[in-house]
Amino acid sequence: MNTPALDLAAPAASQTYSYQNLDQGDEASTALAEEVALAIAYNGISQAVMLVSPTDLEDFIVGFSLGSGIIASADEIYDLKLGGCGSAMQAEVEISSRAFWNLKDQRRQLAGTSGCGLCGVEAVEQALPELDVLPGAPLPPLQWLDGLRQRISQFQPLGQHCGAVHAAVFMDGQGELLMGREDIGRHNALDKLIGGLVRQQINTRGGVAIVTSRCSLELIQKVLRAGIQTLVSLSSPTGLALQWARRHNLNLIHLPQKNGPRVYSASTVLGS
Repeated sequence: MNTPALDLAAPAASQTYSYQNLDQGDEASTALAEEVALAIAYNGISQAVMLVSPTDLEDFIVGFSLGSGIIASADEIYDLKLGGCGSAMQAEVEISSRAFWNLKDQRRQLAGTSGCGLCGVEAVEQALPELDVLPGAPLPPLQWLDGLRQRISQFQPLGQHCGAVHAAVFMDGQGELLMGREDIGRHNALDKLIGGLVRQQINTRGGVAIVTSRCSLELIQKVLRAGIQTLVSLSSPTGLALQWARRHNLNLIHLPQKNGPRVYSASTVLGS
C-alpha cells in the first residue's frame, strides 16, 4: 500500500471560537473540536461519507476498511489518495479485485432498501455477520488496569484541550500503553487505532484495546476482525455486545469510574 502525500488543506483538530455568557453578558472564547465530511470511494465507486476528526485520516481509512469487512487484510489496499480542502475531504482507495467483488456484491444485496435504515434479510445479515471465534487469551493482570483512566490521558491531547472526542488506546502484551487515537466518533477512534496498528506493523498478540466510549456491538465486531483478544471499555457494554463477546471468545472488561474492573466475558476460566 502506498502512503499518500498529503496535498490538502484539512482544518486543524481544534479551533478557537468566541461565545457569550448568558448570565453575565460578557464575551469569552474556547477551543472546540473540528470535524470534516470524508467521502470514501473504492475503485472509483463511492461507498460512504463519514464525519470524522481531521487527524490520522490514513489510519482511519485502513481501520474502517478492515473493521467494516471491506478488506480481509491491509495487503488488499493497493493505493490510498486523500484530497479536498476545508470541511470537504475525499479518499480514493484502490483495493484488490477480490475485495471489490465482495463489496459490489454487498451493495447489490442492499439495493432497493427504503430510507428506514437497515432493511431486509440481507441487511440484517450484514449487521450481524458470521465472524471467526478467537482462539482465547488470558485476562490481563489486574495491575495493568490500575489507574488506567488516568494513565491513558497522555493519549487524549485533543480531549484534554477541548473535549467532545472519544479515544481508543492500545496496550501491548507487556502492559505498556503504545498508541492512542482520538475522534468525534467512537467507531472512528477505534478504526484509527486499528489502522495505526496495522500500518505500523505492531504485534497485537496478548494486547488490549481500550475505548473510552459506550461499548456497542459495532466495536466488538471491529475488535474481532482485528484479532485483538481483549477489549476494555470505560463505559458499560450493551447486552448484545456482551453476548457477541462471549460467543466469539473475546475478553470483555468494563472499568467503572469508582469501582473495580468487571469481567463480563473471559475466554479462559477465571482463576485458572
